[in-house]
Amino acid sequence: MPPRHVAPSSAAVGGRRPPRASCLIPPGIDSGAASHENQGPMSTNRPLLVRGGTVVPMTSPGATFAADVLIRDGRIAAVGQGLPTDGADLLDATDALVLPGFVQAHVHVVQSLARHRAEGLPLLAWLAERIWPYEAALEPHEVAAAARLGVAELLAGGTTAALDMGTTHGQDAVFLAASELGIRLTSGKCHMDTGERVPTRLLEDPDASLSEAETLGARWHGACGGRLRYAVAPRFVLSCSDELLQGAAALARRHGYLLHTHASENPDETRVVREATGVGNVAALARFDIAGPDTVLAHCVHLDESEFGLLARQRTGVAHCPGANLKLASGIADLPRMLADGVRVGLGADGPPCNNRLSVFHEMALAGTLHNLARGAGAVDPWSVLEMATWRGAELLGLDQVGRLLPEWKADLVVLGCAAWAMEPAGDPAAMVVYGGGVEAVRHVVVDGRTVVVDGALTTADGMAIRREARAAATTLTRRLGWS
Repeated sequence: MPPRHVAPSSAAVGGRRPPRASCLIPPGIDSGAASHENQGPMSTNRPLLVRGGTVVPMTSPGATFAADVLIRDGRIAAVGQGLPTDGADLLDATDALVLPGFVQAHVHVVQSLARHRAEGLPLLAWLAERIWPYEAALEPHEVAAAARLGVAELLAGGTTAALDMGTTHGQDAVFLAASELGIRLTSGKCHMDTGERVPTRLLEDPDASLSEAETLGARWHGACGGRLRYAVAPRFVLSCSDELLQGAAALARRHGYLLHTHASENPDETRVVREATGVGNVAALARFDIAGPDTVLAHCVHLDESEFGLLARQRTGVAHCPGANLKLASGIADLPRMLADGVRVGLGADGPPCNNRLSVFHEMALAGTLHNLARGAGAVDPWSVLEMATWRGAELLGLDQVGRLLPEWKADLVVLGCAAWAMEPAGDPAAMVVYGGGVEAVRHVVVDGRTVVVDGALTTADGMAIRREARAAATTLTRRLGWS
């Protein structure tokens, strides 16, 4: 049988909407237009051959070689030269780098409709004046539009797996967007029950809030063949009572869910927590058992000496978000110190209103350059950055066999065209990606063995329809909020 070349979906260029991802929607969930039929590129049972590229397997720094990658049943079947093409769909990787898909350890996809509308504010004012009113005002269709826009942006930028902070209301829509578009997503309801200037609609009774999380976790954890996973997400110490923090940790441990929260992002936040508890954020959270290898703390910018050691000893994960930390003037996390101390670190773009993009390339470039100011040139080398954006990020999220291109590992990968201007001429592959890469270089994206982006276009949804939906939702939402 001759090989079949995979082409972009006609919907991606304005034609017919493609079939949906091969993903059984949990009972009782209205999937809208999502079809359970498995007929499109996301659901083919044919093998897939990524042919003619330079493979960067992320097995060791500097490892690269010319090879094809054969994918079968969602797994990498073989990596090598001259692999047989019989019966396989083909993805052209000529003049391209083939890498594991990028992993982001902290994002807020539901904040996508507030992009470019929360400027010039430090963290606590930014939350109180913009983000919390925005989140409190969201209607169900707006949550869905925001989630679809955020997930589409992640996939188009080569991010194949992400840890998302979720939303207080409408969390099903986040998982539906992920199930439809094809990303590997860990997410969960965002919990808040206290805090100054927090809108009433975001404050919930701890028992009721955690009960809803229990229901959501039972519904979504392990859905889509394990591509979707649940995380328990108390927002941060300042918006959670002791009862809520204790309950969140207990819920996560009871079911084996990831714990995801913010910590030590801003000097004022850190000061208030220390005044209230007598210790820093990391130590305060550890008192409630929000620590350990199943916990990811976003930011960790302002740590005292003891907290570096605490993170390393307890193997608590940290999501380094340099773009958002700069935008909100929060500070610069001591990434070189964390890495030297053995802290587990991944990268995250955080939210569209504080970045203003969900680009892993932006975070990689900052992580690889920002720390030179204090530590000297080469403070964090590009291979270390690339590790954080691939297998180290996957380990943070508890994703098994994700983040490297190896036989029997899950087939999440990205093909980056080296013809992108900033990637010419070819040199150190890590430097090419970290310093010269960008969304414009993303040629193809594969998640769980299924194509989700081909030749830069989404194959699982109509990209222009997602944009139109987001624009319309943002217009009515911002008018309702009284934003100019």
